[in-house]
Amino acid sequence: MDESGDSGRPQPGAGGKDPGTGPGKGTPRRPEDPGGGLLMGRPFGVPVYVAPSWFVVAALITWVFGGQLDRVLPGLGTARYLVALFFAIAFYASVLVHELAHTVAALRYKLPVRRIQLQFFGGVSEIEKESETPGREFVLAFVGPLLSLVLGGVFYVALQFVEAGTVPGVLLAGLMISNLIVAAFNLLPGLPLDGGRMLRAVVWKITGKPMSGTVAAAWVGRGLAVTVLIGLPLLTHTGALGNATSEISGVETVTDALLAAILAGIIWTGAGNSLRMARLREHLPDLRARTLTRRAVPVESATPLSEALRRANEAGARALVVVDGHGDPKGVVREAAIVGVPEHRRPWVAVSGLAQDITDGMRVPAELAGEALLDRLKATPATEYLVVEETGEIYGVLSTADVERAFVAAMARPAS
Repeated sequence: MDESGDSGRPQPGAGGKDPGTGPGKGTPRRPEDPGGGLLMGRPFGVPVYVAPSWFVVAALITWVFGGQLDRVLPGLGTARYLVALFFAIAFYASVLVHELAHTVAALRYKLPVRRIQLQFFGGVSEIEKESETPGREFVLAFVGPLLSLVLGGVFYVALQFVEAGTVPGVLLAGLMISNLIVAAFNLLPGLPLDGGRMLRAVVWKITGKPMSGTVAAAWVGRGLAVTVLIGLPLLTHTGALGNATSEISGVETVTDALLAAILAGIIWTGAGNSLRMARLREHLPDLRARTLTRRAVPVESATPLSEALRRANEAGARALVVVDGHGDPKGVVREAAIVGVPEHRRPWVAVSGLAQDITDGMRVPAELAGEALLDRLKATPATEYLVVEETGEIYGVLSTADVERAFVAAMARPAS
């Protein structure tokens, strides 16, 4: 199953998933290795990973398809499992082509792609930004199923040049059918499937609101999950898919129910994640450096901490910036370091010993907001940042803890 789409902006907090709060937290940043399994290559500069779950599915496909080959081509013997393994690899190569279609389209629209991952039920292309227009969103979603349909057609044409009862004939027929199934399944109109993204684009175009499109497609996706959970076992158990009901065993019934539950769970979770990420994007503009910045007082490096805190209290400030003799900022006193100094020692501890030197990346323009602000913080991890006006004048200090709390508060608000 393909779940390609916008993976959204990573949230503040370790690991880019669950925001944390409190002083001393590190700034969100993308790990150098996005993980996800075994790195297979970098087509178009995008890393392709094979998740550990793929090997489980590949083994399952090999076993199931090998059993089918025993009935169709009984003369193969144990070699049927090598043929079945080749089919599993070829099928996932088709899935990779499907995902590369999404990737090429995204790169064509200058949308960064974090990675492609082949996993349990197909693949996912992690596109990091939302399409600017509903038309681009529709094209970006449609190219994947389109390539799967094209592959199905290619295998159908190739099938005309081989005998039906041979190994090449069985492989080509299996690959043709599997690609047509991938295309049809992904065209179902519910997130996180490609058809859901196409539905989202249509609703977005009609209403002019991307959030409305996401809500509609996500709820259709949840309805689809319930349909899969109930309908798939019924279809197989009643023989509606062309199977003989007399041959259905109790094990197959349980297997069908388990498969339906896994599929439904993936679709339901993906639809929920789509809603969450849409809400994130809607509220990202609420994160503004100017409104989140703490007022700061400048102090020279030799100033005792107790004296610096007294000045801050008098000025109603909540942060300290270490400056040189000319008033130029040199460091930001870390909140966590202040908390770690006992009160009776504060008159004997200079602020310079508690400050973090200011690098260029730690200078944040006061007008930064939304994704631009998060990108700036991720580029230079720190606990505090110096916020400056366009003139270079000190505006204050931005704490990562404040950004994280504002992020959580924004996400908790209902979508408009």
